[in-house]
Amino acid sequence: MRYLVIYRPEAGEEGGQPDPAHMAAMGKLVDEMTRAGSLIATEPLAARSHGGRVRRHGNEFTVADKGERAAGYAFLNANSRDEALELCKSFLQIAGDGVTELRQVIEFAPPQA
Repeated sequence: MRYLVIYRPEAGEEGGQPDPAHMAAMGKLVDEMTRAGSLIATEPLAARSHGGRVRRHGNEFTVADKGERAAGYAFLNANSRDEALELCKSFLQIAGDGVTELRQVIEFAPPQA
């Protein structure tokens, strides 16, 4: 099963550069998860000032310059929800205080020819 994980740090400035030791620890975790086949992709996200939120209600669209703060995302491959949750906990051990939102990706089978 595939999962989308969105990471929202609890505190700190957006766009700040983490220290080298933190980056090395995160790089090691990413490498381990990739080699194990658990990590499909991950990327940091730019500050919310570089994005926006578009909402539709009927025929009306509203654009907000800022949405919820999110520092990064990952796509995981796990055998169960519990396994995916454990991967999130491993990430937070290095990332620090914050929240990861875990969502299972619905996978549709391709049409049979």
